[in-house]
Amino acid sequence: MFTGIVETTGLVTRVVGDHRGMRMRIQAPVLPDRVGASVAVDGVCLTATVVHPDGFEADVVAETLARTTLGDLRPGDVVNLERALPASGRFDGHFVQGHVDATGEVVAIQPEGDGSRMVLRVPPGVLRYVVEKGSLAVSGVSLTVAAVRDDLVEVALVPHTLANTNLGRRRPGDRVNLEADILAKYVERLSREETR
Repeated sequence: MFTGIVETTGLVTRVVGDHRGMRMRIQAPVLPDRVGASVAVDGVCLTATVVHPDGFEADVVAETLARTTLGDLRPGDVVNLERALPASGRFDGHFVQGHVDATGEVVAIQPEGDGSRMVLRVPPGVLRYVVEKGSLAVSGVSLTVAAVRDDLVEVALVPHTLANTNLGRRRPGDRVNLEADILAKYVERLSREETR
């Protein structure tokens, strides 16, 4: 379980493999504490398979490559990182599983005061769970939805988010990982069960 509060960014230093599976190495100032620990990489829950003094390695299977942006990563790319929430940890953000629902497309980035407003094209399977003032994880970052219109979702990026995540590097046409709020999915499922 994660919160969508990115701890740090990391630098992809090596990618080996193809669409059937790959291993990546990430250099980072905040590390998983052990092999087997869960780390959200751009919002995707991965298992640390090797821990180095300056980073870690993780394997990415074909299913994950097909559903996320991780297959697009190359050495030199910056990724958002968050370690799993410990049971004694303080909960901020919202419940994020690291199970990406789909990818979305950055349509526009508009300056707004000291921050920005990002406009995303969101696929219908995710859009059904998105509501204004609700939560949406975008590349692992817990964001509040500012507006929903047609297939577009707007999120506000405060200066801290722009400076401390990779969302400040995104440009129109870029793909991002999307994870809808799990609570909305459970509510939908329970509502269906009650109407039967």
